[in-house]
Amino acid sequence: MVGAVLATLYPWTKTLHIVAMVAWMAGLFYLPRIFVYHAERAPGPGELSETFKVMEAKLMRVIMRPAMMATWSFGILLAATPGVVSWGSDVWIYVKLAAVLALSAFHDWLERRRRDFARDANRLGGRTYRAMNEVPTLLLLVIVTMVVVRPF
Repeated sequence: MVGAVLATLYPWTKTLHIVAMVAWMAGLFYLPRIFVYHAERAPGPGELSETFKVMEAKLMRVIMRPAMMATWSFGILLAATPGVVSWGSDVWIYVKLAAVLALSAFHDWLERRRRDFARDANRLGGRTYRAMNEVPTLLLLVIVTMVVVRPF
């Protein structure tokens, strides 16, 4: 019964999963870029620093966190939909899950850095944030490759 409902809702679940993932990825790309400017242009207390803090907090609270939760929720529903994943023989899903877990850990790392900025306690420079800005791109490449190509 539940499987039949999930199968019927599959196109909608997949659509919502993709939309949530796009919103989450947008935040994961944008927040490190804001951190670059915050670290380089407003490293200490001041009006510009306060502006960056508001931007960072709202991006995390209003877009990134809800989008991550929706991505996970709809992804779990997709994985539970009959015929979508063959858990015994599909290796791609485990690689994808590992990459999504790494993306979630990166999200957590960004949240901790945001809290550092909020306390005026950031210890990292713009160069570090520029480098970290590449992490979601690499993980996205792995995730999309696993889902579309399913190489193993």
